[in-house]
Amino acid sequence: MSGVGLMVAAGMVVALTRWFLSAKFMQDFLATYPGEYELPVGAPAGVPTWLGWQHFFTVFLMVLIIRSGLGVRTEKRPALLWSPRNNSDRKISMSLWFHQALDILWILNGIVFIVLLFVTGQWMKIVPTSWTVIPNAVSAGLQYMALDWPTENGWVNYNSLQQLAYFATVFLAAPLAIASGVRMSHVWPKKATRLSRAYPIEWARAVHFPVMIYFVVFIVMHVALVFATGMLRNLNHMYAGQDAVSWDGFWIFAASLVVIASGWIAARPVVLVPIARLFGKVSRG
Repeated sequence: MSGVGLMVAAGMVVALTRWFLSAKFMQDFLATYPGEYELPVGAPAGVPTWLGWQHFFTVFLMVLIIRSGLGVRTEKRPALLWSPRNNSDRKISMSLWFHQALDILWILNGIVFIVLLFVTGQWMKIVPTSWTVIPNAVSAGLQYMALDWPTENGWVNYNSLQQLAYFATVFLAAPLAIASGVRMSHVWPKKATRLSRAYPIEWARAVHFPVMIYFVVFIVMHVALVFATGMLRNLNHMYAGQDAVSWDGFWIFAASLVVIASGWIAARPVVLVPIARLFGKVSRG
């Protein structure tokens, strides 16, 4: 019954939103704010190859980071411990080592992404450059709620709700994840009493898990909308680097899922221990 109730509630939300948007003042609002605004002169069109690769690497690392993070959170007594070569007394679980190693790769990948984003001008697509982004985001949100999708042309411009979501993910959620993760990691200096007092680990813990939940929700909604608003064209944009309706991007996307699933399966002690030993010592807990 709960599933039926949710479907009925969703149907009522769609119907009420459609009724609301049919009002004259809302029709005028939609005409003024269709859901997107023009990008600055000189903004690049298209999705470059580097962005497609960055997208894949980010998804690959994020899936494993979430997996390892949940493992750390639920692990009670670790079977294996890792310690740096120069400090065998400072031990952490293998699960935490794997999580932090992935974090480092994710940060390095993010630095490359940010640099290329600004060098190529692609930043103009995800960083708001006009205050009209707010009413346009409201407009796009209402159109989504009415199941009357906003105009989709991600090859040239994202709608304002997408832009705000991408901006928040890249420039707010990611830095919060890094700042809270560093505070909780083994690289945080234990003897920095004043610094630790100024930034209590409890604050980091209170931020880190909700940020992970944000990423999970973002990924689920992002993938759902990619499939619902023109799957083949959207996948072609990001994975095939072309503005066309064909199956090329879909098959590349499918291959990327195989790689991600393989990484998920391979993330086991038999694979991780030899890698961990390259950077420190592994012992039984």
